[in-house]
Amino acid sequence: MPEVDTRPLETARRLAEGGDLDGAAKILAELAADTEGPDRAQAAVGLAAVLQERGDVPGARAAARTALATGHPEFAAQAACLLARSFEAEDRPDQARAAWQAALGLGNPGYVPVAHLALARLAAGEEEAREALRAALATGDPEIAPQAALWLAELLLADGEAGQAAQTVLEALEIPEAADGPRLRVLLGIAHLELACAEFTAAVEEGGDAETSALAIELLARTLPLRGRDEDAERVWRYGLDHADEQLAAEVRLRLDRDI
Repeated sequence: MPEVDTRPLETARRLAEGGDLDGAAKILAELAADTEGPDRAQAAVGLAAVLQERGDVPGARAAARTALATGHPEFAAQAACLLARSFEAEDRPDQARAAWQAALGLGNPGYVPVAHLALARLAAGEEEAREALRAALATGDPEIAPQAALWLAELLLADGEAGQAAQTVLEALEIPEAADGPRLRVLLGIAHLELACAEFTAAVEEGGDAETSALAIELLARTLPLRGRDEDAERVWRYGLDHADEQLAAEVRLRLDRDI
């Protein structure tokens, strides 16, 4: 007959899995109250989870704080995450940020990426969000870092920083077994389209020979719709067609008409 693990922690686990939350909470509370006990941190975070499931939010937070105070690299970190998510659920961002910062302070690499991503979500401003996203990307976590890269690259693109957006995506793609590879590559392509538009625009503004300028106008006008900028494309065509340089205008007309 197999031996049955009768340790209090295991007994509490079986009770909780069996639906006896009160029984589990009683055992865990006793263990968490033992300031010298070796299982205090684990029992306290377990108690927090049980009380949370039972609907006792204040009790769950008190237990989580007990676990957090132990400084245990694993169970204190779990408690910090539980606290943070509890505060987020009640839309209390300041308290949630403090809890995620506590998780970071414990230095457990298993919780650092998700904490940085959460801090980006709760950031008070875009620059703060960017810093947290960069930190999440720097962890190299194959799940979290690509999420951070996608988010950061979108912010950069929105601010007209296509070069940095492309570099951000490339950094994520270099992570072994990175998630969201197809989405990252699509966003990289978008960044390159934005860079291309910037180069075509610069070529037009610098005023090269008629053939080169007409080519730049055509490429810009045909690329802009790929970014949903049809009106801008029409303005670019009109700029070329109405240009004071008659040779340039004629070249642009040829390039426009050949697609009709």
